[in-house]
Formats: sequence, C-alpha cells, structure tokens
Amino acid sequence: MKKVYVFLADGFEETEAIFPIDLLIRAGATVEKVSVTGKKEVTGSHNITVIADSLFDDNNYNDADMLFLPGGPGHKTLLEHSELIELVKKANDEKKWLAAICAAPMIYGSLGLLDGKAATCFPGYEQFLKGAVTTGAPYEISGNFVTGRSAGTAKVFALAMVEALFGKDASKEVAKAIVS
Repeated sequence: MKKVYVFLADGFEETEAIFPIDLLIRAGATVEKVSVTGKKEVTGSHNITVIADSLFDDNNYNDADMLFLPGGPGHKTLLEHSELIELVKKANDEKKWLAAICAAPMIYGSLGLLDGKAATCFPGYEQFLKGAVTTGAPYEISGNFVTGRSAGTAKVFALAMVEALFGKDASKEVAKAIVS
C-alpha cells in the first residue's frame, strides 16, 4: 500500500488538493490529509472547508511514499512551516516522491531541490524554480518530482501522481474509470 501525505494550510486551492486525493485513493493509495495550521478544519481559497485526518505533529512520516503540496495562497504558509521544510528535505534525500502544483513547486525550487529537473508551475512563478528547466507543460515527472501547472491541469497532474506511484497502466485504468 502506497502512502501519500497531503499538507493543507488555509488558502489551499481546493481543486488542486481534492482531485489528486480522489484519484490517488481510486488507484489504491492511502492518503492522509495533514493540517499544518494546528486545527483539523482547513479552509481553502474559495471558502470550502476540509477536515484534515491529522495535525502535522500527529505523524512521523516514515511510511511516506509521496509528500504532496497543493497550491493556492496557502503555499506561503507551507513554505514558512519549518518542520515541513525539514521533512521535505529529508524525503528528497531519501528519493521519495515529492509532488506540488500551481504556486507550490516554488517551495521545492526555493530549496534548490529542482536543480536540473524539468518542472512546471503557475505562470509567473518560474523565477522561484531555481535551477529547474521550466516547461510550462500541464505537468512534469522528473527525478522524484511531480509538478503541475494549475487548477485547470489538476486532472492530468493527479494522473501523473498515480503514474509516479503505481505506473502508467494504473494511471490509464484510473483515467478510464473516470471516463477521462
């Protein structure tokens, strides 16, 4: 069983978080929604409140196969969460999958983790992807990173996350099941 941790802060982009959560679960992943706010109720950028499964300090993350950072204005809170940043660095050192969409790839970029990797992000955030080969594509899988461009590309980004964890056949099966 693959385990994915999704980190939520107030202001997260709902589509960018929920679409991947849904498709990862359909593919067979265990998905843990983690609040970095100190409370389980996390409100997205369009005032949709999601109940997280746990708070950041409730987990040890040793069983993580992938860490996922959704975009939206909440990405700033994720970047400022020092324990999350240390977790991201450790996961990268261990070559675990790191996924982010929209503005959130800038977190990996600001840490210098995307150096030499193909990456995409919300238009205008390319300057924060230090050392990355920015493509503007809907999504990129490069090294141990999956990056996505925007809420409008959430479906193909989510399918890329499924591909990274489970392979192309699994991604095709999930796409077929949702009549993609």
